[in-house]
Amino acid sequence: MTSSILGGCELTVEIDNSSGDSVDINALQAQAEFLIAALSLHPECELSIAIVDAERMTELHVEWMDEPGPTDVLSFPMDELIEGEVEPGVLGDIVLCPAVVADQAQAAGHSVQAEFELLLTHGMLHLLGHDHADEEEHRVMFARQDQLLAAWRESR
Repeated sequence: MTSSILGGCELTVEIDNSSGDSVDINALQAQAEFLIAALSLHPECELSIAIVDAERMTELHVEWMDEPGPTDVLSFPMDELIEGEVEPGVLGDIVLCPAVVADQAQAAGHSVQAEFELLLTHGMLHLLGHDHADEEEHRVMFARQDQLLAAWRESR
């Protein structure tokens, strides 16, 4: 578990890599902290990020989404927080699969790190209730995702 002080409050971002793949945990930690601040969430909220292998992601994908095979990211909200939340709470869990992330990065023509950044942002927005099931939801969510990614990359 990792935690840091943000604005005088302890922010807890727990990251567990059981995938067997090398993943830049420090970059994920920094981006998660950035997103919590950028989304105006209470600085004492909690977030869990699990990095799993394709087999485990397949199990989760089948169990929770009733879809076959591994996926890139799954989000499991806990306290149903929203952007601008003034109370501390548990955001929930984001699950990432490096094998799928690497395949998607190659197909998109960008780095694996850029794909992790995109998927962490995407997963975080799902934790806050965003969805992309219909055209309008898709437009709103992906516009916010693009804004957050641009701000993150500019901040570095």
